[in-house]
Formats: sequence, C-alpha cells, structure tokens
Amino acid sequence: MCLLDQVQAWDAANIRCTAISHRSADNPLRANQQLGIANGIEYAAQAMAVHGALTAPKNQPKPKVGYLVSVRGVNMHVARLDDIQADLFIDATCIMANENNMLYEFKVSAGEKILLEGRAAVVLDADALIANH
Repeated sequence: MCLLDQVQAWDAANIRCTAISHRSADNPLRANQQLGIANGIEYAAQAMAVHGALTAPKNQPKPKVGYLVSVRGVNMHVARLDDIQADLFIDATCIMANENNMLYEFKVSAGEKILLEGRAAVVLDADALIANH
C-alpha cells in the first residue's frame, strides 16, 4: 500500500512528499467512511521509509528493513484527513541516526495548516539487534 504520490525534495536529513490518496473513497485505511487524522502517522512513516531508502549507503548489499517502534509528542490539529480538499504535504526530518536507529520529526500539512505533527523512532535491522542479545 503506497499512500504517497511524489517526493518533492530530499537531502541527507529531510524529505518532503505529497499525497492525494486521503481523498480517495477506496483508501485502505478508511473506516466507517472516513479517514481519521491518526492515519497521518502512516503517511509520515512511508515518507521516512522512502527517505531511508534514498539515503542508504550505495555500497550496502541490501536495504535494511525499518520498523516503526514508537511515536511521541503527537499533536493532532484536526479530526479527519478525508475532508481536507488540498493535497497533503508530508515532511520528515531525521534528527538522529546511527547504524540501527533513526529518530524523525514529522508533520502532515495542507497549505499552511499543520494537521498532525510528532516524532517517530525507527529501528533498522531488528533481527540483528535480537541476535546480539
């Protein structure tokens, strides 16, 4: 399930994506004919995953699989995404990264209005972490 439509810009720390799938009646995250704002976290997680793939070392034999392990400081400024007529902007900034962990700040907005914002922790290659303990 790919919710994002386009990567508008990215660099070593940031990514900005756009999405229009929030307006789709067949969006797979819809429940009871609506798309709640908490689903914006999935949009942000997908942007983080794309950012990880774009910034992965070129000599890495295979991409590491990332797992979203926590979200913190989430502020939801609206109740729903499906009634937002404008395209969504999904911004994520990597504020910390090491070999096995990444911490992102994210926001989902429409025009100048921030709809959802927070932080997310991603663990990379969780199987390797388990094997080392």
